[in-house]
Amino acid sequence: MADVSNPRPNPFRTAPNLLTLLRICLAPFLVAAVLDGHYGLGLGLFVVAGLTDALDGTLARLLKQRSMLGQYLDPVADKLLLSTLFLVLTHMGLIPARVTVLVFGRDVGILVVAAILYAAVGRREFSPSIFGKANTAVQVGAVAAVLLHQLTPAFWVAEIRTLLLDATMVLTVVSGLHYAWTASRRVGAQAANGPGAR
Repeated sequence: MADVSNPRPNPFRTAPNLLTLLRICLAPFLVAAVLDGHYGLGLGLFVVAGLTDALDGTLARLLKQRSMLGQYLDPVADKLLLSTLFLVLTHMGLIPARVTVLVFGRDVGILVVAAILYAAVGRREFSPSIFGKANTAVQVGAVAAVLLHQLTPAFWVAEIRTLLLDATMVLTVVSGLHYAWTASRRVGAQAANGPGAR
């Protein structure tokens, strides 16, 4: 008989996932603010989105509310927000096109590799590497610096903006290659341990 005294919580109503959904909902307002030239508002909304990203993982651990939905939803929210902003800022001439092409090329490549890995070994969980996490952090910093540069012409802001955009390109390539290498090792290990292995 099912235990009705301790019902399973709805994953859409847990605090971490609500924060992640809030981040997704902020994306169109943030994009609208940037397109309208309200860079101060856009930067403020971006900071709020970043805070929700930091809080949802912390709350998931503290409240023991980790869920499969959250594991999939969190990176989707990050990619939706960052990818959209890179496109918009490139369209407005604030981020070089080569940076955005690399960012999107890496993401498409990872999707293809993930699909191949799933087809080959049936693996659904793809934990981010230290390079992937560093790449996301640098992308967040780059977007923030680009928005801040529209509010102040300070030399140090321009230098940080350039540094973070260059770091984004480097880490995008490194993290993408590392992901492909890791995936190839998993496929190789699965093949070696398969039914035909001796």
